[in-house]
Amino acid sequence: MHATPPRKRLAKRLATTAVLAATAGVLTAAPAGAAIFHHGHRTVDVQLLSFNDLHGNLEAPQGSSGTVTEDQPDGSKKVIAAGGMEYLASALRSARRGHEYSITAAAGDMIGASPLVSGLFHDEPTIEALNKLKLDATSVGNHEFDEGKDELRRMQHGGCHPKDGCFEKGIFGKAKKFRGADFPYLAANVTEEKTGKQLLKPYTIWRHKGVKVGIIGLTLKDTPGVVTAEGVKGLKFAGEVETINKYADELDRKGVKAIVTLVHEGGMPASGSYNYDCDTPGAGAGISGPIVDIAKKVSPKVDALITGHTHQAYNCTIPDPAGNPRTVTSAASFGRLYTDTTLTYDRRTKDFVRTPVQHARAANHVVDHDRPKAADMTALIDRWKKLAAPVANRPVGYITADINGRGSDAYEKPLGDVLADAQLEALAPADKGGAQIAFMNAGGVRSDLAYKASGDEGDGVVTYGEAFTVQPFTNLMQTADLTGAQVISVLKQQVSGPVNGSQPKILQISKGLTYTLDLTKSGADRVVTSSVRLDGRPIDPAKTYRVAANVFLMGGGDGFPAFTEAKNKANGASDLDVFLAYLGAHAKKDAPLAPPKADRITIVK
Repeated sequence: MHATPPRKRLAKRLATTAVLAATAGVLTAAPAGAAIFHHGHRTVDVQLLSFNDLHGNLEAPQGSSGTVTEDQPDGSKKVIAAGGMEYLASALRSARRGHEYSITAAAGDMIGASPLVSGLFHDEPTIEALNKLKLDATSVGNHEFDEGKDELRRMQHGGCHPKDGCFEKGIFGKAKKFRGADFPYLAANVTEEKTGKQLLKPYTIWRHKGVKVGIIGLTLKDTPGVVTAEGVKGLKFAGEVETINKYADELDRKGVKAIVTLVHEGGMPASGSYNYDCDTPGAGAGISGPIVDIAKKVSPKVDALITGHTHQAYNCTIPDPAGNPRTVTSAASFGRLYTDTTLTYDRRTKDFVRTPVQHARAANHVVDHDRPKAADMTALIDRWKKLAAPVANRPVGYITADINGRGSDAYEKPLGDVLADAQLEALAPADKGGAQIAFMNAGGVRSDLAYKASGDEGDGVVTYGEAFTVQPFTNLMQTADLTGAQVISVLKQQVSGPVNGSQPKILQISKGLTYTLDLTKSGADRVVTSSVRLDGRPIDPAKTYRVAANVFLMGGGDGFPAFTEAKNKANGASDLDVFLAYLGAHAKKDAPLAPPKADRITIVK
């Protein structure tokens, strides 16, 4: 290296001083209130990459849970294999290239109901993966509360599990402490009942080169209805609209005008194809569900809504209360899609440009497998799989073909029938509860059972890890007394009431119970009372029946208050244990389990 001669250094300083003085003169001469533009540009494009409902799916999901449907130009549909953190990371990193202003955000349920490679370790692997992904923020979802508020705080702040300790060894064999999330978990509408204090931050402000974007995050107000009572104990959940508007006003007072919201609540598009045009006019088009009402009422100060919870794919425009277009998006679930939204930021107004002529542009993209895997994610998954292998790879059953569960669009799912039968069989003995009927919530069926081998175990083999993925909650089973009238009320609450009226939640039912669901009718009338039978005989409204269900349903979860009227409750084994026992008895190597017919509910359209 050669030093600059003193005379040249002096000349350089003089020249720099002259430039600064000239620049100062220009700035001083600018009119009051005039904008100073970065590199001469008044506006810049901000990229917002988003996804939702990952549920710890580090590996590509099995069966139909790991596919998306794409509308083709000729009117046909194409099914594409998608998902997996190795591919999601690769897709997002590619999407960021060339975008100086890029935010990556998520709309909740990053963890909870997770496959074994994450769930066995209380989802520490997923948080580690999201750190590597450079996630900027996520809202909480209902599943972030599966293990309670203290465990959610541990996900944010780190530390080893209070019961299971630290899972990995670090230097010199010492316990490796979990460091927690590098990104903020946002819970704007969640407060402590006793103190009224926020459980976690309500929002964060993303900054880059003078651009400021406020990000509000929250979960659905009905979280207590879709989580066990223990998971939300001591917490209050405020309404979505009032919460968003409150913090949009607060951000506005702080001078942050560009605002997006991550809300773990969603809707149902008219089509299941990810590239369906949600803004197509006409009857039966568009989107329905809770998010529509929320979007119509949320303050115009919010410029985009990133949503989740319903596991659907949509990219819609719903006008705000001022009549200006506003994007409302969701990227399905399990890392199968990501949404790429472009918002134009005006440096003078410090807000996103949103008029009928110019507003956000958004599109959902498939996380297909025709791309290289992210090597760091592969290494992460392999490391945790090695720790899980002694448990995960144990064969627990055999099947003759795919048994669809989570990936099935049918009201009655073949795997749902299997689970309900498993619960009935386990709790039917007099000393186990004497169950005559079993109900299984469809949302608790977390995956399919795929015939094709996902690893080394061989086609048709069901491993413990695969069974765990189907039933990851390990909820206790209960048996209780319900009258025939209450059993009929349970069935009617599938399609009525404030929670299920517009979005039916059809229970999976055990063998022997049958009924007709008439979709030409409305509300509770869709369940035909006279059709409800047990072992071919009409349900007697005055008779008492022993009914089995998990503690979530027995507590009134998913909008089924009739279960809370049950009497003489008795606890049983966990839902996972009864499923494993059923596979052991009915899915043997020399007599594998075939998919059931799924003919217990007669559908009239």
